[in-house]
Amino acid sequence: MRLEKDSLGFIEVPNDAYYGAQSVRAQMNFNITGETVHPKMIVALVKLKKACAIANCDVRNMNGDVSKAIVLACDDIIAGQYSDQFITDSIQGGAGTSMNMNVNEVIANIAEKSMGGNLGEYTKVHPNDHVNRGQSTNDVIPTAGKLVALELLEALEVAMKDLQMSFVAKAKETKDVIKVGRTHLQDAVFISFGQIFKAYGTAIGRDIKRLNQAKEELLSINLGATAIGTEINAVNGYRELAVKRFSQISGYDFESASDLVDGTRHIDVFANIHSVLKNFSLSLSRICNDLRLMASGPRAGMSEITLPQRQPGSSIMPGKVNPVIIEVVNQVCFDVIGNDATISMAVEAGQMELNVFEPVLFKNLFSSLEILTRACDTLKSSAIDGLRVNESVCSQLVEHSLAGATALIASLGYDTVSSIASEAMSQSKSLREVVLDHKLIDVAVLDRILDPKTMIGGEIS
Repeated sequence: MRLEKDSLGFIEVPNDAYYGAQSVRAQMNFNITGETVHPKMIVALVKLKKACAIANCDVRNMNGDVSKAIVLACDDIIAGQYSDQFITDSIQGGAGTSMNMNVNEVIANIAEKSMGGNLGEYTKVHPNDHVNRGQSTNDVIPTAGKLVALELLEALEVAMKDLQMSFVAKAKETKDVIKVGRTHLQDAVFISFGQIFKAYGTAIGRDIKRLNQAKEELLSINLGATAIGTEINAVNGYRELAVKRFSQISGYDFESASDLVDGTRHIDVFANIHSVLKNFSLSLSRICNDLRLMASGPRAGMSEITLPQRQPGSSIMPGKVNPVIIEVVNQVCFDVIGNDATISMAVEAGQMELNVFEPVLFKNLFSSLEILTRACDTLKSSAIDGLRVNESVCSQLVEHSLAGATALIASLGYDTVSSIASEAMSQSKSLREVVLDHKLIDVAVLDRILDPKTMIGGEIS
């Protein structure tokens, strides 16, 4: 072990560790989840530190050799080295100071060693004086979090579009299969599977549009605002150059927030993004509810669709196969909806010049983005692509349904049709039989009226 000193005194650090005193203290204090900070968040912070080192050098606020050493250290971490040196828990007190200092210490020690120094000395490159120059936890943590959110949103959007296209393809495949619609879980009028699957795709498309609208706000960052938005300890020109360099390194067109105090105090942008994820989860879970009902059976349920069989469904009932893919997606949606409550509370709980609850917010936001992405991929590949419509079952239900009664109203009136439907139900007859028994409509006209294809509207394009 080596001894390192911080403002609280001396503390032991493993000899070969690239992290330092504050990282060790955080590891001791925040033994909460057993999960370290998301790797993407670490890389985002490292990219930010690289941008700030270059910007500080650009404005002659940092020695060129020190800046170069920091940049090379950042490049090593971005390339995948030193990943085991980031040790702080994903939920931590201090508004993310510990994860910020963990990154500062690792970068400083890598740079220190490259310049001929020893781990923990910080005589050539200091975690605070150099790596954190012109920065505060309060501007780097939300900025890095926005970068991670944008990257994860890209993957989610691809998965959502793929799922949407799977439903659209299934709509075209099944456009000629008519089934009995249901409202209140009771028989309603006819509808085609093409219309149903197209509607699922439309709903997902609406959520994709909402996602694109919401993520624009993530491009506004408070980098350079430092502690509370007043730019204290940041020299003239640094903020603009830091944002520019960060944009170049990250690949996103970030811009400096028009109100840095607002950008430091308020994190409602993350609540807005997650509200879209929550709304998508509500729609996705609702779609899954339909699929589970339509797949119920195979003998005692609706059995209108058959889902791909993925694994045995029971430890006691041989041959039972459950809709496990649909069920797991439902549960992902429940989890995201629960995350939304945590994020809402974290956004609301800010006080005065800062919101200190970003660690738990980011933990839940990143989780929602990742599990929704995997859920969309799983639903598409393991359920929707291989879904089959049971045409014979649907045809039989259509044939014996009283749903065609609605189509008779224009010819016979509501009250007469209501009596016909009641008689057909009580005598276990079809509508057609009862109408012909009473000689109410000519056979050819009746067949045209009761043709299910005339009751479902236009074609699926």
